[in-house]
Amino acid sequence: MSTPTGITPQASEDLLRDEPKLTLQNPPLPQQLTNLMNGALNAAGLGGKNGSSDQVNRIRKDTIGYKSSPFPLKANQQADVAGILSGTGFLPVELVAGEVDWFYNHLGIDNAYFLAETPEAIADHVLALYSAKLLAYTKHDPEMLVIDLEKITPEGDKAGAKEGAVWIHSSKPGVTVDKGPGASTEKRIDALYIDKSSPAKAYRLETYRSTGAISSTISQQLRCYFVQRCVFPTEGPKKNEKGNTDIRSVSDASFLEKATENTLDIYQEVMDEVERREGPVIEMYEVEDSRERRVVIGYKMGGTKKFFSALSDLYHFYGLYSARKYVEQFANGVTIISMYLNPVPNTRAPPIEHSIHQVVREASLLFVLPDNPFFNVIDDSDSTHAVQEATYAYVGWIFAQHFCNRLGSAYIALKDALDESNSSHMEVLNKIKTRFREETFTRESIKDVILNHPELVRMLYINFAMVHYPAADEASHLTPTLSFQRLKTEQPLSDQELYQKIRKEASNQHAFQILEALLVFNKHVIKCNFYQPTKVALSFRLNPAFLPEVEYPKQPFGMFFVVGSDFRGFHVRFRDVARGGIRIIRSRGNENYNSNVRTLFDENYGLAATQNLKNKDIPEGGAKGTILPIVGADIKQAFHKYVDAIIDLLIPGQSPGIKGPIVDVSNRQDPEILFFGPDENTADLMDWAALHAKKRGAPWWKSFTTGKSAESLGGIPHDIYGMTSLSVRQYIYGVLKAHGLNEKEVTKFQTGGPDGDLGSNEILLSKDKTIAIIDGSGVLYDPAGLDRPELIRLAKARSPISGFDPKKLGPEGYRVLVDEKDVRLPSGEIIPDGTDLRNNFHFRVKADLFVPCGGRPEAVNVSNVANLIDGDGKPHFKYVIEGANLFFTQQARLWLEKKGVVLFKDASTNKGGVTSSSLEVLAGLSLKDGEYGDLMIFKDGKPSPFYQSYVKDIQQKVCENAAAEYSCIAKEWQRQKGTMPRTRITDQLSSTLNDLQNELEVSDLYDNLQSRKNVLAHAIPKTLVDKLGLDELMQRLPEQYQRAVWSAWVSSNYIYECGMGASNVDFFHFFSRLAQ
Repeated sequence: MSTPTGITPQASEDLLRDEPKLTLQNPPLPQQLTNLMNGALNAAGLGGKNGSSDQVNRIRKDTIGYKSSPFPLKANQQADVAGILSGTGFLPVELVAGEVDWFYNHLGIDNAYFLAETPEAIADHVLALYSAKLLAYTKHDPEMLVIDLEKITPEGDKAGAKEGAVWIHSSKPGVTVDKGPGASTEKRIDALYIDKSSPAKAYRLETYRSTGAISSTISQQLRCYFVQRCVFPTEGPKKNEKGNTDIRSVSDASFLEKATENTLDIYQEVMDEVERREGPVIEMYEVEDSRERRVVIGYKMGGTKKFFSALSDLYHFYGLYSARKYVEQFANGVTIISMYLNPVPNTRAPPIEHSIHQVVREASLLFVLPDNPFFNVIDDSDSTHAVQEATYAYVGWIFAQHFCNRLGSAYIALKDALDESNSSHMEVLNKIKTRFREETFTRESIKDVILNHPELVRMLYINFAMVHYPAADEASHLTPTLSFQRLKTEQPLSDQELYQKIRKEASNQHAFQILEALLVFNKHVIKCNFYQPTKVALSFRLNPAFLPEVEYPKQPFGMFFVVGSDFRGFHVRFRDVARGGIRIIRSRGNENYNSNVRTLFDENYGLAATQNLKNKDIPEGGAKGTILPIVGADIKQAFHKYVDAIIDLLIPGQSPGIKGPIVDVSNRQDPEILFFGPDENTADLMDWAALHAKKRGAPWWKSFTTGKSAESLGGIPHDIYGMTSLSVRQYIYGVLKAHGLNEKEVTKFQTGGPDGDLGSNEILLSKDKTIAIIDGSGVLYDPAGLDRPELIRLAKARSPISGFDPKKLGPEGYRVLVDEKDVRLPSGEIIPDGTDLRNNFHFRVKADLFVPCGGRPEAVNVSNVANLIDGDGKPHFKYVIEGANLFFTQQARLWLEKKGVVLFKDASTNKGGVTSSSLEVLAGLSLKDGEYGDLMIFKDGKPSPFYQSYVKDIQQKVCENAAAEYSCIAKEWQRQKGTMPRTRITDQLSSTLNDLQNELEVSDLYDNLQSRKNVLAHAIPKTLVDKLGLDELMQRLPEQYQRAVWSAWVSSNYIYECGMGASNVDFFHFFSRLAQ
C-alpha cells in the first residue's frame, strides 16, 4: 500500500485505526430523504427567541402578518382592463369578461399587484396568460402552459415610474427548476437588488403564490414578485424605551403601511438580536388553525449573498412551498426575511411538523455558504446532498485544494539532488513546485471528483459528524422529529473500513488522493464550529501533524482553517503562546486570485515561521493569519467573519440555540488563547476585533489584539514612541562604537522618508550626515549632507520629501519627484523619468551607512545585488542595518557579507515592535477591566502617569534586548573568526533560542518557585509589578503564559550573557544564580 506524499506516513497509519462507531437505523423514506443522513447530527441554526431548537418557544395568532392591500377601485380597474382587451381584437369578445374575471377574482393574486400595475400592463398579462393556455390546449399538454413576464424599471425612468421590478411566471409549488420560467428569477433578484442593498439605497420585496389555479382545467399557479426602492425616514434612528433601535424610525414607508402590530413586534425582537450579535437570527411561528409555518430570518445587511434564492432550494428539499415571502430592509443596516411555508400536498415528504425544524436549523448553515455547488435540489437522484452534507463537501473541496498531494516522489528526489544554498538551484526548484501545484490538482478536478462520488462523500460526512456533533447521546430524544430518521441504514464505517472503501471505489488514483484528503481532514480536526447554532463562517482547529515535512520542515503547534462564503483563511502558530499579524491578501483580478489560492497556505506558513525567528526573546512565539477574499468581496466584512469564527473556538458557548458547546477531541483543560496584530490591510481593524471579543464575553479581550488605538483602547503605538526605531538604533550605536566612528561624520542613505513611521523616527533619533532619502514621492540627494533642521521639520509633520525646500539644497544637491520628466541634475545628467530614478536610486548612491526604513520587498536580490559594487570592486556601503522587513533577500545579504559589508538583518534589528507588542499583551492580561480603563485608556485625551511610566519601561526593554542581541552576534562573529556571516548567526541564534525556550517551557525547572519569582520580577516591567505586586500578577496571568514569560527570559538572557557556545556547566551556574 503506497503512502501519498500529501500527508505524513503517521497520518496514513492513523487512518487505519479501527474505532467503534454508533450503529443507527433508518425507516423507509423517499430516496431524496433517505440520502439525508445527517439529521441527528443536525444542529446548524436554531429558531426561537433565544435560539431554542426543536420546540416552538411561542405561538402567536399570526394568520395575517401583513395587512391586505385595500383597493376600493379594483372593480373600476377590472372594467378598464376588459375594455382594453375588447378593443385589441386578439381575444374573442365573448371570452374577455370570463378571462378578466378569472384573473381578478379566482386566480388569487394579491391586491399589491393590481395597485402596482397600470390597466394596460394588466391587459397584456391577461392576454399572455390566455395565449399560454391556448398553446397548451393545442399541444394537448398542460405542461406547455408557460407564463414568463418581466418588467424592470430603472432608476430615473423617463416615464417617471418608480424604480423597481415585477416578475410573474407559472410555478409548481415546492419545485426548483433549472430552466424555463422562474429558473433564474430569485437569483436575479438577489444579484440586482437584495445583495446590493445598503442603508443608502435598499430594496424591499413582496412575492406571492396565487391561491387559485390558472384555469378550471389546469392546476398550475402563478408566482408574482414585486421589488421596490425603499423610502426611509429622513431623521436618524431613534431608541425605544429598552434602549434599542425603534423599528418604526428605520422602516420603509410601504412596510409601515402594510405591517400589522404583530409583525412589527416580531421584527422588533429580531432586529434587537441582529444588532446585538453576529450571524443570523432565526425565528419560527405556528400559524393558528393551520399547518402553515412562518419563518423569520434577520441579519446584518450585506452579511451574506445569494441567500434569498438559496432558501427556496432549502425548503423545497423538505417538500415545502411558500405561499408568500417578504424581504424588508431597514435604515440601520438590518435585513429581515419572512416566509410562510406549507407542505406540498400529496407527497411522501415528512410532515411539516417535523421538517420545519430542519429548515430552521439548516437556514443558519445556508447563511454561511448560500452558493454551494454541492447543494442541488433539482436532481432527485442519489447524488443529491443535504445542506450539512453539501457544506462538508464544500469545506473538503477547499481543504483538498491546499493540502492534496501535489509534489510527489519526483519532486523529493529532485530536491535532494539540488543544493539548497545555491540560489539558482532554489529558483528552479520553486518554479517546479509552483507548476506541480498548478497542474496536479485543479479546483475543477477536485470538484468533479467530489460530485462523482456522492456515496463516499456521505460516508465521509458521517465519519466527521460522529466525532464532532455535540452531545450525540441525546439523539434518541429527537426521534419524533425528522432528525434521527435521516440516518442511512448502513452502519457508519470505522476509519480503516472507510479508507479501504475509498481505495476500492475511487474511480482512479487521482480521485483516491482527493477523497483520502477528506479523511485526513476528518482525522485532524480537533474542534470546529460546524454544529454551532449560529455562525458567520466555518472554523476548524486542526492538528498540523498531516503536513508533509518535505514542504513544511518545522511542524507548527497549531493551525486554524476558516471558510466563508466570500473568503478563506488560515492561522498558523509555532507555539501555544504566540502572536502575529493578520494579513488580508487582495487580488487584482480572477487570475491573480487563482494564483493567490495556490500560494495562500505556503505564504501563511512562511510568514509565521519568519515571525517565530524574530520573536526569539519574548514570551510569544511566531504566528500569522491570512485572509483571502474573493474578487470584489468586502474585505472588512471578511475580516469580521474570520475573527468571529475563530472566537467561536476560543470561548465556550453558553447561550443555548446561539452559541452552544463544541466537541474538543484534545480534551484540553486550559483555555486556548490567540494574540492578533496588524498587518497588510488590517491596521485599522484591530480596535474592532478587541471590542468584538469583549462583546463576545472573552476575558482576554484587552490582549486579543495589539496595534489598538492609544486613547480609546490603551494601545501602545510603535510609531509615536519609536519602538522599532529604538531597536534599529542600538545596532547603529553598536556598529559606530565597534568601528570607532563619530556619528556626525558618518554619511547615511535611507529609504523610507519623513512621512513614514520608521523613516521619521530614524531622522529624529539620528545625528549623522544624511546624504540621500527615497520615499514614495521621489528622491532627495545632497552629497554635502541634507539640511537636518529641514528634515526634522518634515519628520515631525510626517510629510514626504516632496515638501523639502529646494533652496536648502547644496550646489550638487537635487530633488526629483516621481511625476517629473526630463529633469537636469547639477552634473548635467538628464533624468527621463522620476519614477524610474526612484525605483533604482539605491543602486546609484554611495555612503558609509545604509538604513532601509521602507521600500519594496526583495528590492535587492541575487539578480541585482552586484549593482551595489562599484567598478573597483568596492561596496557602495560599508555598513547595512536593516530597518524595513525583507528589503534584501537572504542570498543578497550573504553575497554582500562576502564582499566585506557589515550587515545586520531585519530579524535582529527591527524587533523593537514585537517587543513592544508583547508587553502591550502583558498589560491586557494583567489588568482587570476597571483597572485597564483607569490606567491604560486616556482621560480627556491625556495618558495616565501609569501609562507614561509603562511606556518608558517598554522603551528600556526594547533597548536592552536589542543591545544584548547585538553584543551576542558580535561576540559569536569574533568567536567564529569571521567565518560565519552575521546573517547566518542571526538565523542560528533565533533557532537556538526558540529550541531552548521550547525545552524550558515544559521542564520541571519552572517548578522552582524562587527562581520563577526572580525571573518574572525581571521580565515584567517594574511599573506593572509595583502597581499590582508580583504575587497578584502570578495569580492573574494564565499558567501557559507565565511559563512562556519565564522560559523566554531564561533562554534569552542565558544565551546573550554566556554566548552561543555556552556549555551545560555554564547553564548550571546561570540558573543556580536565579534560584538565590
